[in-house]
Amino acid sequence: MNGTLYVVATPIGETEDLSPRARQILGTVDRVAAEDTRTAARLLREIGVTARALESYHDHNERKRAPALVARLLAGESVALVSEAGTPIVADPGYRLVQAALEADVPVVVVPGPCAAVAALSGAGLPAQPFLFLGFLPRDPGPRAALLQARRFEPATAVLYEAPHRVLETLGALAEAWGDRPAALVRNLTKPHEAWLRGTVGSVRAALAAEEEVRGEITLVVAGYDGPPSAAADAQVDALIDQLVDAGVSVQVVRDVVGSVYARSRRDVYQRALKRRAARDDEDEDEP
Repeated sequence: MNGTLYVVATPIGETEDLSPRARQILGTVDRVAAEDTRTAARLLREIGVTARALESYHDHNERKRAPALVARLLAGESVALVSEAGTPIVADPGYRLVQAALEADVPVVVVPGPCAAVAALSGAGLPAQPFLFLGFLPRDPGPRAALLQARRFEPATAVLYEAPHRVLETLGALAEAWGDRPAALVRNLTKPHEAWLRGTVGSVRAALAAEEEVRGEITLVVAGYDGPPSAAADAQVDALIDQLVDAGVSVQVVRDVVGSVYARSRRDVYQRALKRRAARDDEDEDEP
């Protein structure tokens, strides 16, 4: 018989947040696949489990380790997948293993528990329905700006993770792309030094900037777009116009296509396309 793959949520700070069911499973599986084996070993010692086989499973070896672990599961072993902290696969490796296990008809059982994104959303004081989990934003300014612009008019509350040495830059990018929206930032969730900053993107950034050094594991929650629907609709129209103009499509075709897709006045679309093409031409002339 095939073994079972358990996706086990582990504490993000407070060991007592580990569920009794998770304790029982970690104490009985044949193998624990862990993003950080040192962290996992420490947790197992704290809950009195010392005999489990530990195997590293992280971003850099996931493609190689997933098939090997599925082979063990097919041979009848039971495996628990854990991340360094919180719920596996949520901004952590693991989906390839789950996918491969399901394709091999191996049972996958989720053992829910701590999750920094959900915990931060619960305490932020911002609407939780709907919410959009963005994980870690791209490090490079260009891709990060493109992603934020694409999500600018999302009505959902956004939840993301960030490293302390990049958080000021990220907050600046958020303010530039989305404006000074309501926001909450929490560091070291469930740990003795848990600390919240609530206010706006700008005020949170200012508070952090005043610190000598920003430290801690950071989760950020930012309110969604709540402006006029017309602005969001215009942005979508302009984005499609830009894509077509950049692709060399004539303004007459742009007028017909965009007008049909968004049920907009062809005259309005035509004028927008002319202006945006002229702006693109000016940008090209300014380049050295």
